[in-house]
This record gives sequence, structure tokens and C-alpha cells, in this order.
Amino acid sequence: MTKGRHIVSAFDDDLITVQAKISEMGGLVEVLLSEALEALKNRDAELAQAVILKDKQMDAMEIGLEELATQIIALRQPMAQDLRVLLSAIKIASTLERIGDLAKNIARRAIYLSEAKPVKISHSIVHMGQETLRQLSEVLDAHSQRNAELAVDIWNRDVEIDEMYNAIFREVVTYMMEDSRMIGLGSQLLFVAKNLERIGDHTTHISEMIYYVVKGEPLGDDRPKGEPIGLGVSPF
Repeated sequence: MTKGRHIVSAFDDDLITVQAKISEMGGLVEVLLSEALEALKNRDAELAQAVILKDKQMDAMEIGLEELATQIIALRQPMAQDLRVLLSAIKIASTLERIGDLAKNIARRAIYLSEAKPVKISHSIVHMGQETLRQLSEVLDAHSQRNAELAVDIWNRDVEIDEMYNAIFREVVTYMMEDSRMIGLGSQLLFVAKNLERIGDHTTHISEMIYYVVKGEPLGDDRPKGEPIGLGVSPF
């Protein structure tokens, strides 16, 4: 009986370690996105460059977590919810790494924009970024709390990010059509907005993983979405 308890305790410790590593990755990706947005807002090229360098940590953390979760699955052969926790951890780690890449992309655009003339539309993008960051923070809280209800709420609210992107797309394209000198700057702004929209999509994917872990079934594919705009269409 003592040996059995020891095995269970060791497995519980493994699961706690995996969850802690997800939380660590989540904390870093929040920092990356927050600092990328700050660099964009304040036209701070030095901070943007620091974000780009920090992203390398995300890559290493994802590899480490994937190796750990795979090893636990092979050694412990978990069933039911425990297996769902480990499989979802691998997917969430991959998703967080992609969000980190998108934050890095935003930082790269911020460097370009720091040298360009300030434009009114930048405020709309910063607002979109703040909402995207808020939803990311909330979904990480939902993950740590195993809160399926909060995960569903975030999943439903992604439509707000889509609508912000669509509004920004229309506004930037209008500027570009009215003044050809805006084409280069406008393109950079559109790249930032698209990266934020993709972060929103990745956030909803984490929501789906949380729901799957807690409920044991998929969340579904009927999430409210903003009407697609600008996909595959050149703004020029």
C-alpha cells in the first residue's frame, strides 16, 4: 500500500510540475506581448529589441515541456483526465510558443514604426492589443484554476478582437488609398493588427483545451466570429 501511495504521489508531483511549467511559459508570453505593445505605444525601439531576444526562452521552454510530458505519458501510462491534462499541456505549450513568435513579430514592426511619423490609427491598434492581452491573461488564469466557464466566456469574446481587426483594416486601407505615402506605414500597422488577431485565435484554442481537460469533450466549432475581411486580398 505504501508503494502504491508513493507511485500516486510521484505522478501527482509530475502533473504539478507540468502545470507549473505551463504557468511559467504563460507568464513569459504575457511579458513579451505586454512589452511589445509598450514598445509600440511609446515608440521604444530598444524595448522592442529586448522582446525579440527574450523570445528564444519560449522556444527552449516549449521543447523542455514537450519532452517532460511525453516522458510522463510513456512511464506512467495515465488514463482519462490525467492523460487529457498531459496531451493538452503539449498543445498549450506549442500555442504559447506561437503567441511568443507573434509578440516578437509585433516588436519588429514596433522598431520600424518608432522611426516613422506617428499616426492616429496607432491608438486603435494599441487598444486592440490591450484587449488581446487581457483575454490572454484571463485564459491563463482559467487554465491554472481549471475554470471551464471562464474559458467558454473568453472563447465567445474572441469576436470582439475580430471586429477590432476588421475596423482597423478598413481604416488603414482608407488612409492608404487616400495617400500613397501611407502604403509602407499602413502595411506595418496591418501586420501588427493581424498578429494581434492571430493571438486572439490562439487564445481561444487554449480555451478549447481547458474545456476539454475539465469536461472531457470538445467545446465545439460554432464560436462567434467577426466577418472575415482582407484575407488573401492585397490592400494596395
